[in-house]
Amino acid sequence: MPPHTAPACLVGLIGAGIQASRTPALHEAEAAAQGMRYLYKLIDLEVLGLGADALADLLTAAERMGFNGLNITHPCKQMVLPLLHELSPDARALGAVNTVVLRDGRRIGHNTDWLGFAESFRRGLPAVARAHVVQLGAGGAGSAVAHAALTLGVRHLTIIDVEPARAMAVAGGLNARFGVGRAVAGTDLAAAIAAADGVINATPVGMAKYAGLPLPAALLRPALWVAEIVYFPIETELLRTARALGCRTLDGGGMAVFQAVEAFRLFTGIAPDADRMRRHFAAMDTG
Repeated sequence: MPPHTAPACLVGLIGAGIQASRTPALHEAEAAAQGMRYLYKLIDLEVLGLGADALADLLTAAERMGFNGLNITHPCKQMVLPLLHELSPDARALGAVNTVVLRDGRRIGHNTDWLGFAESFRRGLPAVARAHVVQLGAGGAGSAVAHAALTLGVRHLTIIDVEPARAMAVAGGLNARFGVGRAVAGTDLAAAIAAADGVINATPVGMAKYAGLPLPAALLRPALWVAEIVYFPIETELLRTARALGCRTLDGGGMAVFQAVEAFRLFTGIAPDADRMRRHFAAMDTG
């Protein structure tokens, strides 16, 4: 197809400290394989010297410049909600948006994070025990990951967050959807992990700009499995520490790929090749 007649798409990612994101390259490589013209721009609040309060202006600017859509990441996944015209059922239930489709003057919010984590977990930790799991973090990504965890069959989820009220809100939403008692907001991290089969880190701790561990290393033990949502770097300090102990682990790369698969479809209306996107992600220098 001649370049000037190929389908075209302009999208972006709004977040803070996102220069290491592999999402633009992932989308653009799949679009090239599909014969599309596709430009994915990073809109980094830190680089621009802006706070999250600039989100409304950035959405308006994207609309005026003809963007087809935007991905939304930390710290804006919940802040974006009142700025949208419509929410998908998943986004409404989870109270968080990571994908905004801009179409016909309307902003439509979706959540592809939970699908991304669920598919990554199914492939990466297919046979682990799921009676009791501890999740660290109840922010925008955390609400999606918690929903995925219960969808995957976790029977009891303890959610621990630096803001206890936020953990309580996420747990309450989960119990309304999945049944009373499936999730609780925890306060005793050591006791919760001592009784757990696995741990999910849904905080930004471990990212290049938030280096470190989201929990004391002494709480980890070989029988635990450990799942991570951070993917830059692909091996966080948490995963490195857990692997050294002999824990089964899941890095955040799979979630990044599979949430991007669904976002690409929403932006373009074209089904991407998920396996090709996985291969491309694996070929990138994610260290």
